[in-house]
Amino acid sequence: MGVINFIIENILTQASITIALIAMLGLCLQKKSAGQVISGTLKTLLGFQVLSAGSSIIVGSLTYFGEIFTAGFHMQGIIPSIEAINGQAMNELGLGRDIALTFLGIFIVNILIARFTKWKYIFLTGQAILWMATMTTVFGYFAGLRGIVLIIVGSIVGAIFAVAMPAIAQPIIRKITGSDDIALGHFCTIGYMFEAGVAYIFGERGENKKSIEDINLPKSFEFLQDTYLSVMVVMVPLYIITAAFAGPGVGDPGGQHYLMFAFLQAIQFVVGVYVLLSGVRLLLGEIVPAFRGIAMKLVPNAIPALDCPVFFPYSPNAVILGFITTTIGTIIAMFVLPTFGLAMILPGMLTNFFAGGTAGIFGNATGGRRGAIIGGIAHGFFITLLPALLVTIFNQMGFVNATATDVDTVAAALLYAWILSPILKMF
Repeated sequence: MGVINFIIENILTQASITIALIAMLGLCLQKKSAGQVISGTLKTLLGFQVLSAGSSIIVGSLTYFGEIFTAGFHMQGIIPSIEAINGQAMNELGLGRDIALTFLGIFIVNILIARFTKWKYIFLTGQAILWMATMTTVFGYFAGLRGIVLIIVGSIVGAIFAVAMPAIAQPIIRKITGSDDIALGHFCTIGYMFEAGVAYIFGERGENKKSIEDINLPKSFEFLQDTYLSVMVVMVPLYIITAAFAGPGVGDPGGQHYLMFAFLQAIQFVVGVYVLLSGVRLLLGEIVPAFRGIAMKLVPNAIPALDCPVFFPYSPNAVILGFITTTIGTIIAMFVLPTFGLAMILPGMLTNFFAGGTAGIFGNATGGRRGAIIGGIAHGFFITLLPALLVTIFNQMGFVNATATDVDTVAAALLYAWILSPILKMF
């Protein structure tokens, strides 16, 4: 058990190491030279670490933005956090071993499904699998499952999501990337497909469809065609105006004037985007060729399902539009849902950026600019509604004022609560 825990905690949950080892396996299966194996493995590791560094910079900037947003507009409510649920499940319920084994089980069952069925997607976002394992274990436990049965049921449910979500999204991913080399491995896919559907219904079609990436700007504004400058023009006013509402004393400006600190945090956000996209380019240059070895030998025609930032370079303007429109949708839902007796869910800026940005790419691909705007607002409302529905269930389980964010994990929890749990309790 100690060896298994070490592998899970120090290798499988470390996405960069997992993907580097998979790249190494793929290169070895292709019988590449030792130098090529070492080079490809290290470049894959480096690419993912650069991507992670960019994500960390963005997370730090958005954490500050969340603080000034909450303080500036005097919001009180529940902030979704799967991390808090994971901690309580491990420490208070003693489910750490079960979560770890379910995590490993999801990965194994995913590979078996890919090997022996026509669905060839291998989900490689380790952190997302950990959150899915947490949710299936917690809800299986409260459904009365224990021991090996708890682990097996959670592994099967989690693996089905790990294969089904990339498969559902792949037609749109194919349209975005122009190939089937990679798939989307992020447990917010139900939300992405929801936005894609809304964008298709209310957006532009055929010859009238205009991508947000094809904006024709006046000559004096052509500098905005640079991705990073356009992000800066949007984010700097957003941060400064929000900081002005919050006033001094929020966050930790470290002796700087609070508005100047907000300005620099907005620039940090842009720096994070730059680093993240650089890491994506380096990662894709190595993982896709290396993965062909696995596809040829272990799982024929296997497709790696990668985390959502990998797709940001394909439609960078749609990412920013998705972030803004999703945030608007979450703010609307924050005020509307309590009128129906549901909890007030505060906007999570990290989810709004990563999930909202990816949803924006989907909306732009299916409905153009108009579809991305309408679909983005609807997406923000949708990803607030599902966690609000989960709050009451968590309260009954002893998780006070707790809920999760990623809508696929929320959907798995609701599947247990509304369908599997009543069936299991009959036996």
